[in-house]
Amino acid sequence: MTLPTIRRLATLAAALAASFAASLNVCAAALAASPMAYVPNEGSGTISVIDTATDQVVGELPGGTKPRGLVVGPDARWLYVSDQPHDRLQLVDLNTRKLGPTVTLGDSPEGVSISPDGRWVIAAVEGKNEIAVTDTRTNALAFSIPVHGKNPEHAVFSPNGRLVFVSAEEGDAVDILDFASRKQVAQVAVGARPRGIGFLPDSSRAYVATENANEVFVIDTSSFAIVTRIKAGLRANGIAVHPSGKFVYVSNGGDANVSVIDTATNQIVATVPVGQRPWNMALTPDGKKLYVACGRSGSVTVIDTASRTRLRDIAVGKLPWGVVIK
Repeated sequence: MTLPTIRRLATLAAALAASFAASLNVCAAALAASPMAYVPNEGSGTISVIDTATDQVVGELPGGTKPRGLVVGPDARWLYVSDQPHDRLQLVDLNTRKLGPTVTLGDSPEGVSISPDGRWVIAAVEGKNEIAVTDTRTNALAFSIPVHGKNPEHAVFSPNGRLVFVSAEEGDAVDILDFASRKQVAQVAVGARPRGIGFLPDSSRAYVATENANEVFVIDTSSFAIVTRIKAGLRANGIAVHPSGKFVYVSNGGDANVSVIDTATNQIVATVPVGQRPWNMALTPDGKKLYVACGRSGSVTVIDTASRTRLRDIAVGKLPWGVVIK
């Protein structure tokens, strides 16, 4: 082999190596940019972190004593987690993966939501029948809003940030707050034991699961009138809304499945089996996959929303309560 030939082969090999390295960098960047699913495990006091690109658990974070509701802060540095036994909001530093400061909220905080602009984190405080509001700029309690219903379970911002819907677990009603004026403006009677709440992307309607009535109530957010009632499965509780607004998903805890509601007709068009005692859920930003926390199975079921099939089950901690994806 001549020297020029050797040089040409060496140059080609170097080019191939550079191309391969670039491909690896692109793949690594894509994986790093993929949304993460955060799963609070109330039985083990941890938060499982799932990479939604690979559906693998890539970490376990401390979550306080009994983590339940949680959201990711606006700069993706902090997780805000309701630690029910300690009556507080526990912050978890996503950079150091360690527990951060806490915010005292009141007796038994549950569901947590964040405003569309990322400034406010709200928590339903069951024992005080109020919504506690934390300012993410200071990570301190800013104010609280009392609600009429008893034992608030979930408190959820409408996508436009104007309203907060609160499910009164023992009041069989939904309390509606005007967030700007910081007061309750309506109460809508629904079925027994309302739980999960989800809004259409344009904020025009809210879907509320009622666990003991086994129904989903659809509420018009302008008139606060009930549009319709949809018969769901046994112990309907969690709600997730597709980014397109075309479908709403309801977890049926007693049936171990998830029903798919077509929002054009408000009819159930499919039911997908999942793990035992499905609870709260979340969709990837592109709407392609739904992640369902299955408490009694200690797992998260992943559903392909296009084919409406169960893709896989991911083992997490003990008694997973919900999922947040960001």
